[in-house]
Amino acid sequence: MQLKLPPAPADETMQLRLPEPGAFDLPQEQPKAGKRGRRKAPRPSVLARFTAVAGARLAPFAPFVQRMRPHYPRPGRADWRRWVPSWRQSLGAAGLAVGISGMFLTVAYAATDIPADLNTFATQQDNVYFWSDGTPMARTGWVRRQAMPLKDVPEDVRWAVLAAENASFYSDPGISVSGITRALVRTVGEGDTQGGSTITQQYVKNVYLTQDRSLGRKFDEAMIALKLDNKMSKDKILEGYLNTSWFGRGTYGIQRASQAYYGKDVSDLNVSEAAVLASLLKGAGLYDPSLSKANRERAVERWDWILDRMVAIGKLSKAERATYKKFPEPLKQSNQYDTGKQSDYLVVLASQYAKKAANLTDQEFDRGGYQIYTTFDKDRQTELTDAVTKAREEVAKDTPKKARTAHFGASSVDADGRILAVYGGPDHRRQGYNESNATTVPSGSAFLPFVYAAGLEHGVVKERGGEATPVTPQTVYDGNDAVPVTTPEGPYWDRDGDQVSAHNDGKKSWGPITLHDALAGSVNTPFMQLGMDTGLDKVRETAEAAGLLRSSFGAQVPALSVGSATPSAIRMASGYSTFAAQGRHTEPYSVRKVTHNGSKVALNTPKPKRAMGAKVAAEVTSALTDAYRSDHPTSPGAASFEVAGKGGTTQDDKAAWYVGTAEDVSTAVVVYRIDLTRSLEPLPLDGIAGTPNSGVPYDIWSSAMSIG
Repeated sequence: MQLKLPPAPADETMQLRLPEPGAFDLPQEQPKAGKRGRRKAPRPSVLARFTAVAGARLAPFAPFVQRMRPHYPRPGRADWRRWVPSWRQSLGAAGLAVGISGMFLTVAYAATDIPADLNTFATQQDNVYFWSDGTPMARTGWVRRQAMPLKDVPEDVRWAVLAAENASFYSDPGISVSGITRALVRTVGEGDTQGGSTITQQYVKNVYLTQDRSLGRKFDEAMIALKLDNKMSKDKILEGYLNTSWFGRGTYGIQRASQAYYGKDVSDLNVSEAAVLASLLKGAGLYDPSLSKANRERAVERWDWILDRMVAIGKLSKAERATYKKFPEPLKQSNQYDTGKQSDYLVVLASQYAKKAANLTDQEFDRGGYQIYTTFDKDRQTELTDAVTKAREEVAKDTPKKARTAHFGASSVDADGRILAVYGGPDHRRQGYNESNATTVPSGSAFLPFVYAAGLEHGVVKERGGEATPVTPQTVYDGNDAVPVTTPEGPYWDRDGDQVSAHNDGKKSWGPITLHDALAGSVNTPFMQLGMDTGLDKVRETAEAAGLLRSSFGAQVPALSVGSATPSAIRMASGYSTFAAQGRHTEPYSVRKVTHNGSKVALNTPKPKRAMGAKVAAEVTSALTDAYRSDHPTSPGAASFEVAGKGGTTQDDKAAWYVGTAEDVSTAVVVYRIDLTRSLEPLPLDGIAGTPNSGVPYDIWSSAMSIG
């Protein structure tokens, strides 16, 4: 059987018609009637001559042009079909687009050079800290980086990263066309860039380009990645990527990340731990499990996915994968400073303040290159550290069992707000938190000067709706023990229906006593009533204006006046320094100047503010001077009116303080006990701190202040 085909339609051709000579000439002006003239032959125009020549040369291609010329809208089609391009038209347009794009990319590739210099991401620097005299204090900081040869990175660790970021790394050309397309579509459609980068592209971004997220940067990244992939081995690219990527906690490179998150070298990581580090490459701020509960949930989910992904690409056996069921929790605190010295506490304090005062993000600060000039006085720091260390040793010798749970916090602050010295703890490696900045125990009777200042500043109200009447240092209050606390409406009752009474240390009764003498003698009962008469809200406002933080105050009840607030040693020293500064308070600060590679960085340096009247501050200082002279009559400081201070105890024996000022420098020392293995609840001191005015806190204070 023969297959009969319909006769082919006649081949339609088109002749390339050339215009007649002179067809495009302008009309010639006719000779005027009555005049005789010679008629010139019309001269062909430029366009006509070009058309004639071009037409003659292109004539052999006329049949081909006829076939390729698009007929659009398409003849012989009806309705919407007229507007649908034929396969030839579509193929031609696609070919033209590919040709132009290829030519453009070829030229761009040829014109692209791999930058000769690495950027700051690849040349991280340490941040350098200086003492107040300008001498170096520490060359360290959040930023840490240590290059690690690829041969020292276990293969499982490498493939955990590759599985998470770019499984086709060893076979791709250095870029991901689909990824770039997704990023382009998202950028054009939604106004931002995203993902799709290969490891080569990420390495290029890390070491050669800026971190800005634009189409221009994305194009440069792709071109350099292509060229780099042709000039550098895959292993070298992977090694560079692992050593320059940011893993959070101030670490660049997988070696430092391994130390920060697991306290071990990268060569000692197992594949489960490596999967956690690999998840951080997607964004440490979102996947560091120690930062928040949500972070941990994301980290566990991605860790699980990475391990499954390694199985899928044949780099982890199912049997080994089955052994990793429990999420390997990273360290809660990275060992950022591993010297164990007291300067580590200073570095942490200064770095936190510098970032806040200079409005720097963690990542900006982590890139390094900053010179931080602190307020810490090297000599005072040494004296304070030595004093606390000696006291700790003596307590450990006398009461070794209780000494294991003893904590010591101390700080010296100048009247102008400069933090001169702090004691943060015995060893930063074993105790990361700073004792001088901890708000752990109540201030007790060391708080009384703020109540006294509030009464002198605002006066008292004895009757409901009455006007405030002034009080003076000679105003007399009842100094007896167990005096009922009253309000303008009558006795004060607690929630249990019991009448509240004030008590003195040792339940001693003093009889009628002036406010000046009550502060000098640390008599509690007059100040508990003075707080009620002045108004607990005004007492709190005065203490906050002097330097104590609002967050350190609890319920506004009569106990507030006898030190229920829990300020840190830094804040207590700052509060007493306000009295020495004639009532003007400057927020405590630890950094006086910051430069970045030699250029000054703007800081929000605190300015002094009026907290109380100068006369009020002078009266408080006078009472504290008498308190010091009364308690330590044989001390060299007793002969000077420049020394003022008092001890502080709590009624439940949970803390012992000594706070005082000499030569415009205030120092606060606190001793307390907490068994951190069991609870955060303070334990009774049981005598390890000695007597209120001549025990361990005073010994530390007097040694640190060079007053013996």
